[in-house]
Amino acid sequence: MLTQKQKKEIVEKLSEDIEKSQTTVICDYKGMTVPEISELRNELRKNSALMQVAKKTLIRIAFKKTDSALDPCDMDGQLAVVYGGDNEISSPKALYEYSQKNERLKILAGILDGKVLSIEDIENLAKLPSREELLAKIVGSINSPISGFVNVLAGNARNFVGVLSAIRESKENAAK
Repeated sequence: MLTQKQKKEIVEKLSEDIEKSQTTVICDYKGMTVPEISELRNELRKNSALMQVAKKTLIRIAFKKTDSALDPCDMDGQLAVVYGGDNEISSPKALYEYSQKNERLKILAGILDGKVLSIEDIENLAKLPSREELLAKIVGSINSPISGFVNVLAGNARNFVGVLSAIRESKENAAK
């Protein structure tokens, strides 16, 4: 049993972390084993995200302190709150990918910059390409016209050399 002081500390820390985080996701981990939960936490840590397990009432109080419209008491299962991450999509992406491997993990709802997200919203957010993938596409798009221009210039030089070679051969054949 938790003491009143411990409960207050959990609520304070959770509400503070939720407030700092750009994206917060609530998931149901019912039926998951301890090694599976540890594996999930490790996956989340790789993205600088954290998972906090607490009673629904404590989670509810923490969300009320952050002025969130999300009410965890309306949700079924054993709840965990995932927050933090390198960017807005890192924690939802890590959770979604893990939920594809382990069907016992269920994403229930989330918050992105104060806006409540549905399960579909979180899945769509998780399916977005990463920052690195987007940057690679931009660099490829910028590089494409330059590559085409270089090929055109190289093609003109090749054609010029081909014409000179043909003229040389015709003069050699005429001299014989």
